[in-house]
Amino acid sequence: MGIPTVSIVTKRFEELAQTTAFKKGIPNLKVSYTPHPITDRPAELCDKYLQGNNPVSGKPLVKEIADGLAQKLSAEDMKSGFLEREPRPRLLKPGKPADLERMFHDNGWTDGLPIVMPTEERVAAMLKGTSHKPDEVVGVMRPSPPHEAWQYTVEMVAANAVMAGARPEYLPTILAIASTGVTSLFSSTSSFARMVVVNGPVRNEIGMNTGIGALGPFNHANSTIGRAWTLISKNLGGSGKPGETFLGSQGNALTYNNLCFPETEEGLPEGWQPLHVQKGFKPGESVVSVFSGWSLNDIAWYSPLPQQEVIKNWLTHFFSFGTNRATLLLDPVVSTDLKDKGFKTKEEFSKWLAENSKTPGWLYWSTHQEELVKAKAGEEPYASYLKLGESDEVPVSRFADAPRGGGLTAAPVNASPIEIVTVGGGTNTFWSGGDFSYVASASVDKWK
Repeated sequence: MGIPTVSIVTKRFEELAQTTAFKKGIPNLKVSYTPHPITDRPAELCDKYLQGNNPVSGKPLVKEIADGLAQKLSAEDMKSGFLEREPRPRLLKPGKPADLERMFHDNGWTDGLPIVMPTEERVAAMLKGTSHKPDEVVGVMRPSPPHEAWQYTVEMVAANAVMAGARPEYLPTILAIASTGVTSLFSSTSSFARMVVVNGPVRNEIGMNTGIGALGPFNHANSTIGRAWTLISKNLGGSGKPGETFLGSQGNALTYNNLCFPETEEGLPEGWQPLHVQKGFKPGESVVSVFSGWSLNDIAWYSPLPQQEVIKNWLTHFFSFGTNRATLLLDPVVSTDLKDKGFKTKEEFSKWLAENSKTPGWLYWSTHQEELVKAKAGEEPYASYLKLGESDEVPVSRFADAPRGGGLTAAPVNASPIEIVTVGGGTNTFWSGGDFSYVASASVDKWK
């Protein structure tokens, strides 16, 4: 718009800032850098950063910012728009298998594990798993909003499915995941993970494991479909280059397979609908549903308390980075027990949890500064909450009013603050809970 600006970025992301500016066609973007990190650092230290020098240029930071804002823009400065992605050859030059494998690893086209080489013959065989043409566009994907979106075709997805070791009959499910445009390697410093739940007849048609060990390394379809998503994210979505398009400080081991599993629909008690039906699909449709989060806690609790009370108490004290969302993976035994306790549907149980879970005092007051001021002024009910102390539970649920309807932190309108999926072999009153939230669903049948 012709208005001088200066971006402020921490030194740790110097390479990322410069690369992103270049890709967006504005290589002369003015950027001033502060020391890193600034997250969870006191205001006094951040003030000291501002009063000091830019750790990259060595110039006084505030003066550099002011000079940048006062400087007139040149015609070159005002250029913008993504640079076109360099075309990649469809085929590589022939070579020895060991040399080609090394090339794939050296170029970051793998997940660090051995791959099946995507020869023309193997990709052609994979393409027999779908009726769609090889050059049909499946979707677009980007590592995160600042990055450009890459477009990919059915053949490109098939090549990565081959690399993951998948079979042709798995391809429609992999294409459905790819069609969501959701990367499994989101570029955030907080090391996101992803999860995909498969519903409908395709679970049995391709032999997915819905029972004992469904989340473990025991089934070819579960393992390779999930792995294919990682390879697609790296090779077709531009994700997975540490320091540039992947910024997770520690990374996340869940992204190897992305928690790919089918819901145990046969283990659902009467009245409890499969996940895809909850999202608006018909029972006989095959569907993939994508979730985003960080972690899962595995819990097998033998307690005199009813299961719903145990889960409610866990939710009360479960803490994650401000999502106000959770996902529960319940063994069929637990789902049946909850139905017997009077929860006729998943929605009824989710609603009960959202309304009855509470918030630890220390967490409530650290995230409700305005209410803290009111509490100290004697305003109710906050004054009574404050008297409970930091170790007690404030009767306010974090899940009752979770935002929905778009944005980076809000979930789709058909999402629930507490999602429930039934999975497992029915051998234990076992359940898992974590900070995953629903993102999107896509039809598998569309890609057959």
